[in-house]
Amino acid sequence: MPEAGAAAPSDLSRRRRPRQARLPLAAIVTGTGALVVWEVAVRALDTPAYVLPAPSRVAQTLVRQAPLLWRDALVTGGEMLGGLLVGTLGGIAVALLMAQSRLLERAVGPLLVVAQALPVFAIAPLLVVWFGFGVASKLAMAGLIIFFPVSTSLFEGLRRTDPGLIDLARLNGASRRDTLLLIRLPSALPALGAGLRVAAAVAPLGAVVGEWVGSSSGLGLVMLHANARMQTDTVFAGLTILVAFSLALWAAVGWLTRRMVPWAPDTLSSLTGVP
Repeated sequence: MPEAGAAAPSDLSRRRRPRQARLPLAAIVTGTGALVVWEVAVRALDTPAYVLPAPSRVAQTLVRQAPLLWRDALVTGGEMLGGLLVGTLGGIAVALLMAQSRLLERAVGPLLVVAQALPVFAIAPLLVVWFGFGVASKLAMAGLIIFFPVSTSLFEGLRRTDPGLIDLARLNGASRRDTLLLIRLPSALPALGAGLRVAAAVAPLGAVVGEWVGSSSGLGLVMLHANARMQTDTVFAGLTILVAFSLALWAAVGWLTRRMVPWAPDTLSSLTGVP
């Protein structure tokens, strides 16, 4: 029974709903205001379209070139999802291995930092040489970028499991595997959710960089060619689609993690900044 004066979970949930409802409205107002300022500034300064197109011109380009843009957008979107899957599975596997062995932690931990510190533009040409110009090199690039936030966040969550729970499991004869699967992993799911949100936000980076280095389709290739022709409005149109993809993927991952970890909504909110 809750203590006197303590709010029940349902009461806390109801109190959070107005704040949750205000967040999308605040984001919409902020984004709309930024677009209005952008439009007014471009028109007032008479900025050439090849330097900085107005949002209205970008919207016209999105409509006019919709068949071309969305055909390539589907390619890039598939690469984003595939890279997210590859990077997430690899990150989870490495984090679980590191959590089970001190030797592996000391051996693999520095390699993770080195892999993240390497510039993606330096790695991309090598991945194209190794995996070819097809989708495999784009999946490898996206997976490599996504791998680090997933593995490090999950590993930190596994390390921070309440020692009392681990000792209690050992006293009851739980094996190392049972302790990992039944206690440490559930406790680390909020941290994994935060890492997945970061991964969803950076997923377009790997796909687009891979397309810049070598590809026959995709938004990265469209923007590369448009930039060479000084068609800046097309570049911004491609960026708009990428932003929409990132926001949709970020929101989907957030929804999924809240369903995976219903017992720790406050923890997820503090880690991700979104309730």
